[in-house]
Parts: sequence; C-alpha cells; structure tokens
Amino acid sequence: MITSNPAVPGAHAMGAASRVRAAVSASTYTVPPGFLWLVDLCMQFGALILAWQLSPYTQQLFSAEMAGQIQWLSWLSLRPAAEAAGLRPFSEIVWIPLVMVPVTLLFVQLLGGYRPLLEQSRTRVVLTSLIAPAFGLSLVALVLITTRNQFTSRALIFAFTLFSGVGLLACRYAIRVYKHRRLLAGDYARNVIVIARDPARHLLTRHFAHNVSENLHRLTGYLEIRDGSPLSGHDEPDDPSAPNLPRFGELDDLGDLLIHRPIHEVIAVQSPGSEQWMSQVIEQCEYFRVTVRLVPEALLSWQSRDLQVLFLGDPLQLPEIVLRPRFLDSDAMFAKRAFDMALSGAMLLALSPLFIVTAILIKLTTPKLPVFYPWKVVGYKGRTFTGYKFTTMDADADERKTDLMHLNEMQGPVFKIKDDPRVTGLGRVLRKFSINELPQLWSVFKGDMSLVGPRPAYPHELERYELWQKRKLCVQPGMTCLWQVRGRNKISNFDDWVRMDFEYIDNWSLWLDCRILLKTIFAVVGGSGS
Repeated sequence: MITSNPAVPGAHAMGAASRVRAAVSASTYTVPPGFLWLVDLCMQFGALILAWQLSPYTQQLFSAEMAGQIQWLSWLSLRPAAEAAGLRPFSEIVWIPLVMVPVTLLFVQLLGGYRPLLEQSRTRVVLTSLIAPAFGLSLVALVLITTRNQFTSRALIFAFTLFSGVGLLACRYAIRVYKHRRLLAGDYARNVIVIARDPARHLLTRHFAHNVSENLHRLTGYLEIRDGSPLSGHDEPDDPSAPNLPRFGELDDLGDLLIHRPIHEVIAVQSPGSEQWMSQVIEQCEYFRVTVRLVPEALLSWQSRDLQVLFLGDPLQLPEIVLRPRFLDSDAMFAKRAFDMALSGAMLLALSPLFIVTAILIKLTTPKLPVFYPWKVVGYKGRTFTGYKFTTMDADADERKTDLMHLNEMQGPVFKIKDDPRVTGLGRVLRKFSINELPQLWSVFKGDMSLVGPRPAYPHELERYELWQKRKLCVQPGMTCLWQVRGRNKISNFDDWVRMDFEYIDNWSLWLDCRILLKTIFAVVGGSGS
C-alpha cells in the first residue's frame, strides 16, 4: 500500500482554505446529483407528512380567535377553530406536493443547488434551501387564487413550506460538513504517478507542490522512460519546494504497478520521441481501467502574459487531455454501492437466526474448529483484506493442500477438487447451499467487496497470475459473478473463468448485477454450490 507523502515545503503557500477551495471540483468526493435529488424528494414528502400531522395544531394556532388578536395572521385562517379541529383527509391535500415539489426541485437546480456541495458557499446553500420552496409556495398560492379554493388550510401550506426549507438546509449542511471533514482528512486523495522525462517530471512535481492540494491528488512516484532522446535519463538540480518522488521502475513495469498498488491516475507527459511509448501507456491504462492524463511538455513549461488555459474546474490545473474509464465515479457506481449497503445490511439482519443456528451446528459437530474461517485475499487494485466464511474444513486444511495438489481439477493458479477430503460433513451441506459464503455480506457492507463482481484472489494465487489475468482486479471483487451462475463446477480452465470476469467488466450495468443476483438465488435454492 502506498502511504501519504510527507509535508512538502512550500505546499501550503496558497493557504489551507484556498487550497481546499481550489481542489473541490474532483468527482471522487462529490455527491451524485441523482442521489441529492432523491434526498430532496424524500425530504419534501417528509415535510408534507409532518405538516399534515401537525395541521390541527397549526390551524388552532392561526384560528380566527388568535387572528383577531394578531391582525396580520387573519389571512391564514379559513374557519373557526371548532370547524378546523381534527386531521383532514390526505386526499384533500395530495395536490399540494404534486404542484409544489417539482417546482421546488426545478428551482434548486436553476439556483445551482445540485452542483458539488463543497463548491457552493454557505450563503448559496442557505439561500437555495430557503428560496426554492418559496417559489413552490408561489405556484400553490396561484392555484388557490385561480380555483378560489376555500377549503385548503393556508397554515398547512405555510408549515409545509417552512419544513421543506429547513429540511433541505439541514440535509445539505450535514452532507457538506461530513464531506469537508473527510476532504481535510485526505480520505478522498487520489494516488497519481508520473511518466515523463526528467525535466518535465521536475516541472510537474513543482506544479503539484504549489498548486494542487494533497487532500485530493497526491504524487506518489514515477516511472522512468528511456526513449533515446538527449534529455532522457538526465536529472536537474533538486528543487527544495518539490518532493523527491520514489522511482517505481521503468515503463515496462506499468501493468504490474497499476494492479498491485492503489494507483488512481497516470500523468504521461508528451515530449519529442514520446510516440514510441505513449501508445503503450494508453493501452495499459485502458486495459486496467485507470484514468490517464496526457500533458504536452511544451505547454507544461509555457509562460504566457495573456493567453490562459481553460481548466473547466479541473483541480490539477493542467493543460491536458483526460481519458477516463466508463462508469468511473459515475452515478451508476454510486447506486451500485448504495444497493450493496442496503441489501447486505438487510440480509445480515434477516439471516441472523440462520447465522446463529449454523454457528451452533459447527460447534456441536466440530467443537475444536472456530465458527468463522478468516479469508485473507486480494481485492480491488491489489488491496488485501480479511473476509470471513463459515468454517467447512478441517483445521489442517491448508497444510494438506500440497499433498492434494495432484487432484486439482482446475487448470491454472487456482485449486479446486470436487470431493475435497478436507471438508467436514456439515461443511458439505453448507457448501452445497452456499451458506458458508453468507458471512461475506459483512465484507460487502464494509466496502471491501460487492454483491456482484469477480472472485478475489488468494495472495499465493495472484503470484501465479499472468499479467493479462490480473485485469480482473481492476474492479471491486464480489460474492457472485457470471462464473458462479454458469455452472462453476463444470468449468475447469481458469482462463475461461477469467474471460467470464472480463465479460462482466466490459458489459457491466446495474441490470446485469440484478440478473446475476436472481440467477444466484435460483442456483443456491437448487443446491448447485461447490
């Protein structure tokens, strides 16, 4: 794992606050507009229900008797308090959200309320949250005047407007504070490596030190290129304001680097002779699904008095062409994560009785074995994590694996035999119905895994992977995938298994995940597990 670089001399020249503001347009930390729109929609209807439930009390407050004492409240009262007492049928007010909610959300959009929250000032957040419901109120008032409606409580409408504004403001402020704290803590930092000749690399390190916040983009190292040009391989005097980057190897090491280290982006600087290696960089980044930024060296060192580069909100402030994999940082990926958390959390609760029964059976049948087997594997971008399965093998299963290697039915780096003698009697039943896999739901909930994705690799297996096979680690690993639902017991060639993972990666969609999950349920119920 790559650790944070030490503080860079001169890196805080812009001031902490200004550096954060300069960096707040990266998509890694933004809340997808679709999610914020959904939050606003739920908040609007929550405000309506609250205003409706409190309507007897608000109408009592603004009754004719009270309005007689406070003259400007008289417009809010429609009938004496005795007539207004009680909860009115919801059918009488359902038209209010149908008119007000779309207008409110439209004006939130027009006022810039769905831009990244950290890009918005506190003043904009407050005004957007309060003004947008006021526009909705205006349209509702127009409807009341046009239809001469004398039965809908003005007090309810104003309470709905007030609760809507407060709710929108509270949600936005809470999300904004949470995101800002994580931003300052460096939780959204993206690791960047540089591929460039030495002069250009020094220019980049100085640029990052003075202009780019480490809270979002962190230079972690470089790959050396030897393109035969006169300047290639020659160094410049160290700049005390720029960090010394570690050397990760040469260009041919890029593929392994992208899969074994958490590298999010590659900056490749185009220079004379770079056409000899630039296509290799683009191909490797495309294969392993990593963003690549192409920067012309001439523009990197260019000084202008008048012309300026339009950065279009890019926090790196570089003259560049950005090539980014499909779906990366998209609303769809956010929806996938939200779906994983919701479903895994619900299943952990719903299946807790089954977990307890399984744990008791394991202890009754094999008292000396632990209930859970720690599953130490490698996942996304080479990150190692420990998941858990129900124990289904003898205590010496790992030691006996070498003796059983001649029975391996899989061609390739993985080990699998149909009637494994290491599996306990109860373990065979658990494996048949894939019950042993269920504790992995905790890994899904934490974010180490997804419900659907390629199977994670054991470290000793990954050492035997060919480079092209390691592409399966460029997405989040999952509990189930195409291999499981296409008859995993019938597949004996690891290459075929990997090609199915690639088919999933290249054709991913939320609908594909749903189809695989449905097929997995049928496979589990049918008892076609390992």
